Amino acid sequence: MDQILINLLNGLSSGLLLFMLSSGLTLIFSMMGVLNFAHASFYMLGAYAAYALVGVLGFWPSLILSPLVVGLLGAGFERMALRRVHKFGHVPELLITFGVSYVILELVQLIFGRTAVPFTPPPSLQGSAFTFVQSASSGFSIVWGAAPADVCAQASCSNFPLTRLFMMGVALLMLVSLWLLLTRTRIGLVIQAALTHPDMAEALGHNVPRVLMMVFGGGCALAGLAGVIGGFTFVTEPSMALVVGPIIFVVIVVGGIGSLAGAFVGSLVIGLLQTLPLTIDASLGSALAGIGIKFGPDSVLYPILRQRVADLTPTLPYLLMVLILIFRPKGLLGTRED
Repeated sequence: MDQILINLLNGLSSGLLLFMLSSGLTLIFSMMGVLNFAHASFYMLGAYAAYALVGVLGFWPSLILSPLVVGLLGAGFERMALRRVHKFGHVPELLITFGVSYVILELVQLIFGRTAVPFTPPPSLQGSAFTFVQSASSGFSIVWGAAPADVCAQASCSNFPLTRLFMMGVALLMLVSLWLLLTRTRIGLVIQAALTHPDMAEALGHNVPRVLMMVFGGGCALAGLAGVIGGFTFVTEPSMALVVGPIIFVVIVVGGIGSLAGAFVGSLVIGLLQTLPLTIDASLGSALAGIGIKFGPDSVLYPILRQRVADLTPTLPYLLMVLILIFRPKGLLGTRED
């Protein structure tokens, strides 16, 4: 019971981190029609920027300044490079973002090296947020913080790190802030007007190219914020962009390209799909048989059905993406067909 709850919370926290990433990518695509292949690279830049600033300013100022630095870099990239190829269509946009991702990777390796850097959370975020205690005598209970050693010696204890709880809180705060910004402020109205009626927005005196530059920079800043959180929660290394890059596009395809609500739902689904199957120790065939789906030994799928469900966990998000593309191409909550 305790391990299932921990995996559930780990899935939710991982899903919320994916939302922090995919929300920026969704915002850029829905406003500009640009699929930013370098989005995960800006995520990596956020982690390394925070690591560089922590030694000078401390952790909390770095948490605020690092996304701003990444956002400025993203806005500069849009102004100096992406805007120049926008008139040539989607393929040049994809190629230039794909190319800049390799440029960022090489620069990071040149400056910080090819190995992981020691980016650790501050003392206030270290340790356990709470502990699930499963005892044969007293049953299930929750202990805030780390459970005493004598309790864990007689029971099964599962700790939930404070960093993951902080990650979940930041992601939910970001979700509420984005919703309020886009629906309840003048800036949000201008952004939506620049998307749906750019000529009218220009006629009313708004600089639409500048608005789009701010949108691109804001999306990169969200990726940078996710990079800071993910950097000290997991590991800060040059390959971190390659790890999360493919799964971000799975999230936006499953949720619906261009839909912020879809990005949120898709992130949670993918996060849970990456963790909950780890608790299933049975083979895929026996798991399917438990819900009434049976295959004989002569089936062509039998070699796959013999594999443990936990071993197949990394492939499940991509399998879900394939099924979504076949049966619902616009995603769970998407409205666009392109």
